[in-house]
Amino acid sequence: MAVDRRAHVVPGGGGQADGRILKGDMASLARCGAWILVLGLTADARDLTCSRDIAPIVRLHCAPCHREGEAGPFPLQTYADVRKRGPQIVAVTRSGYMPPWLPQHGYGEFAGERRLTAEQIRDIADWVSQGGPQGNAEEAADATPLSTRWQLGTPDLVLEAASALSVPASGPDVYWNFVFRPAVPKTRWVRALEIRPGDRRLVHHANLPIDRGAANLRPADAAQGFPGMDLTILRSPFDPDGHFLFWKPGGTPRVEPDGFAWRLDQGDELVLNTHLHPSGKPEEVRPQVALYFTNQPATQFPLLLQLENDRKIDIPAGESYFVVTDDFRLPLEVSVLAVYPHAHYLGKLLEAWATLPDGSRKWLIRIPAWDPNWQGVYSYREPVVLPKGSVISMRYHYDNSAGNVRNPNHPPKRVLSGNQSVDEMGHLWLQVLPTGSGDRRRELQQALLQHRLDKDPTDFTANFNLGAVMLSRLNAAGAVSKLAAAVRIQPERAEARNMLGMALASVGRTVEAIEQYELALQGRPDFPGARFNLANALTRAERFEAALAEYRKVLAGAPADGALRNRVAGVLAPRAEQFSAQEKWAGAVAFYAESAGITPNDARLRNDFGVALWRLGKRTEALEQFDRALALDPDDKAAQENRAAFKGARR
Repeated sequence: MAVDRRAHVVPGGGGQADGRILKGDMASLARCGAWILVLGLTADARDLTCSRDIAPIVRLHCAPCHREGEAGPFPLQTYADVRKRGPQIVAVTRSGYMPPWLPQHGYGEFAGERRLTAEQIRDIADWVSQGGPQGNAEEAADATPLSTRWQLGTPDLVLEAASALSVPASGPDVYWNFVFRPAVPKTRWVRALEIRPGDRRLVHHANLPIDRGAANLRPADAAQGFPGMDLTILRSPFDPDGHFLFWKPGGTPRVEPDGFAWRLDQGDELVLNTHLHPSGKPEEVRPQVALYFTNQPATQFPLLLQLENDRKIDIPAGESYFVVTDDFRLPLEVSVLAVYPHAHYLGKLLEAWATLPDGSRKWLIRIPAWDPNWQGVYSYREPVVLPKGSVISMRYHYDNSAGNVRNPNHPPKRVLSGNQSVDEMGHLWLQVLPTGSGDRRRELQQALLQHRLDKDPTDFTANFNLGAVMLSRLNAAGAVSKLAAAVRIQPERAEARNMLGMALASVGRTVEAIEQYELALQGRPDFPGARFNLANALTRAERFEAALAEYRKVLAGAPADGALRNRVAGVLAPRAEQFSAQEKWAGAVAFYAESAGITPNDARLRNDFGVALWRLGKRTEALEQFDRALALDPDDKAAQENRAAFKGARR
């Protein structure tokens, strides 16, 4: 065919610049109305059509963002869409600006790379130079518009924010946490989720922590939502079970492999932690979260491993080469499944690697031109195995000079660590799976938290979480020292006092445990976990009247919570053993009468109530309780024997 070697001159911007689509040099070209020279056909160009050659590329690499409801400023879903934007697509693909893919090739092999091949880039340019022919529309079956509905099909459960958030027209970035309460009557296993954060043009990214502590992540008076980015996660550090529950523009929902489902319990809350940009006009955001369940519980137990050194971030104005590092030695062998690097607008070069015990280096990721607008989680094509003793290293470079086009300060200012966009961060998250059978996360988590405390012994969250880990590993004495340190650092934290009380109770220091529970409730009266623990401790101390008063308060706050009533009953039912002397049986009857009013459907308690009545000579009432116990549980051996003994005594 004849080759047209004429140059074609087209606008480089093609429309209004958008903060996520045009940044840096491309944004400057668009604002200045610059013109980009698009060369003509290559010497070996072939006849190309949109339907056969271009549509599959656009569908895979462009349409996930450039479609209705997503972050792209214009759609690329039809032939007309693509032809209209053809010259602009040539410009951004040739420059490497689109599609956005930050990791450098050869420094980690990732699944789902949005990196065009040289042939694909050349085909797009040649197709535009040929006039953008459509071809046979039937060949474009794979290029039909992507669904704007749920991408994984009909969800098992859809959650919607209780109310919309009003985002102002201008001002600083907005950080808001939406609280969701899944109505699950029992433990469910989640194989996939899809997050619809609202208007994608406004949402920079979003994370979805699980709050298993009934408002541990949020203020007590913020049931619908609350501001802020830094969630001081006071819970088991293994939640959300080592998974990246994360949304970014253009991302696709992830279906967990078999055995990797994550747990959702009755009473758990989901907290959607969103980062939003004002758009220039007042708007509203109301997110939704879709959950997909499986009947297969987890058999694989990954962990999110974090490296960071934010306390070292203090970047002078004008400094163009500021470095932050962190290193962690693995106490056991792991497989690395995914990586999530994170910095703000001063980040330039982000690197992470592992030094193996033999001294060799294995790259985990390298991003030579960091852009926080396109941050994301990167899953490896194959797990990266790191032997025990390997040292994981992060090395982040920051540029706080006027030459950094993303610098939010003009002129540059001193920048410290913090959550706002004008602050800085340096985090490296790795999803790792410890080698071996069973759940080995605690061993690794303990080493990670100790590493964090070695850097900063005054770290409240590290002390708290390390105490929780040690308590879960049956090292209550060690847990007491870490949790006591957490309380000294932040004495107002009710969660820390409650956990310290649990550790003290585990080593038999009941009086001190009661004191910690009471102090926790002084600061947070609506803390049901602390109140339940206080009632249990009062029972162990044989302060029964006070214990009953606390149990009543616990159940009054959750009258329909059958699981909580069963837990209370499990503590109340065995208390007959506390009443050995004859003169105490009257007190026992009063105790059981009130307890039965709290947990009326507990067979064991009814049986023990009958024993106390019998001891006082109230045989008719005793028989009534034995009968009620057997009505609740016909297989209750104690109630059967007591009723038989009663009948024998009557004869």
